[in-house]
Amino acid sequence: MTEAKNADLAVDLVREGQWKELEQRLAQMHPADIAETIARIDRDRISNVFNLVGLDKQPQVLAEIEEHLNLDILENLDNSKISGILESMHPDDAADILLDFPEKKSRQILSLMEKEESDDVRELMQYGEETAGGIMTTDFVSLPEHLTVEEALNRIAQLDEDEPFYYTFVVDNQDLMVGTIALWQMIKARNKDLRLADLVERDFIAATVNMDQEECAHLMSKYDLSSLPVLDDDGRLAGRIMVDDVIDVIEDEASEDIFRLAGSDDEELAFSSPYKAAKLRLPWLLVTLATGVVTSILMSKFLRLGEVVALSAFVPIVMAMGGNTGIQSSTLIVRRLAIGTLDISDLFGVLRKEIFTGALMGILCGAVIGLWAHFVFIWGADSTSFNPVFLALVVAVSLFMAMSFAALYGAFTPMLLNRLNVDPAIASGPFVTASNDIFALLIYYAITLRFLAIFS
Repeated sequence: MTEAKNADLAVDLVREGQWKELEQRLAQMHPADIAETIARIDRDRISNVFNLVGLDKQPQVLAEIEEHLNLDILENLDNSKISGILESMHPDDAADILLDFPEKKSRQILSLMEKEESDDVRELMQYGEETAGGIMTTDFVSLPEHLTVEEALNRIAQLDEDEPFYYTFVVDNQDLMVGTIALWQMIKARNKDLRLADLVERDFIAATVNMDQEECAHLMSKYDLSSLPVLDDDGRLAGRIMVDDVIDVIEDEASEDIFRLAGSDDEELAFSSPYKAAKLRLPWLLVTLATGVVTSILMSKFLRLGEVVALSAFVPIVMAMGGNTGIQSSTLIVRRLAIGTLDISDLFGVLRKEIFTGALMGILCGAVIGLWAHFVFIWGADSTSFNPVFLALVVAVSLFMAMSFAALYGAFTPMLLNRLNVDPAIASGPFVTASNDIFALLIYYAITLRFLAIFS
């Protein structure tokens, strides 16, 4: 039976209240599928379902569950039970969960855990949640460089590691990292008396504890790493980041950017209340509303030019094309910033490319809409009193200018926000769309007045 089918059946059993059958089903399911089941059911039943999961699986399930559901599961358990579950989890997962608790409760739970496990978790809790230190695990293997290959393999055989590893980190006599060695290199070495110092790869990639998690994900993706060593400020090994942690980071960052594009926040996933959801969404809608007020003022002044009322029919087109062009440019720049392919030092080169792209599209679209405006004017000529060339030129030039400016503005805004250490994804949401409406209308209004002066 497929995993998706397992989750579907489990959800049906929850809805039907068949708890005995559900317990049997959960015993056969993978922890990730159990986590998916819990994410799909009503929140008031989450604790009941989790309690039916076998004790050996509970730590794994908790590690797979979305963060905003952890408290729903654990708030009904006593501290002793929670500490037992967290002890069986990887330190980084346990730290993430404890950071969601009030500080007093976290201290109580840590005091009930075994000293070795609690020390590891405390160390990880001191780092920012979105830093390398916050996502790393302290479960890693490091060996001194003076060991021979045979000694190293014997030492590895005696380790009690829960997490698989394919590389061992090599340190000097001061515990400073000097490089990495793949396990297969040691296994295939014919001369087992070789020292690790003779095999170590000294040109290694590493993160620092305060490096942003998104930059860590970029390093691992760029260099195809299965794990990334994390060093403290003195160059000593503090932990390692696993590829599964990076996948979670990429998913979280993508989810955050998608919500920002829509003018919301990924915190909304944790809210069932429409009031809390509205509180998150409302600020950007108010920004859009404010720009709408400005737009309405400009429109009211525009419509006072009675002899060119026909031009108002093309206002939505100019505004929409400008907004869409700006979104295209900003989205491209945000994406390039995210994957690290944008050369900020070549600011003018990037902006030049975008404005030329916008201008080329503006010429084509402006010509099309200008011809259309010309024919629309002729068909309605009995209600107007000036040359149809006027309408065609105003609309065509306005659209060209609006799209050219929007391409430049859409590219520049995320680059500026990134320079100011503000998430550039904000620039691809309502911010650019709303402000581009104002600029497009200003351009249309200014060009209309200019052409009126020329044709009058």
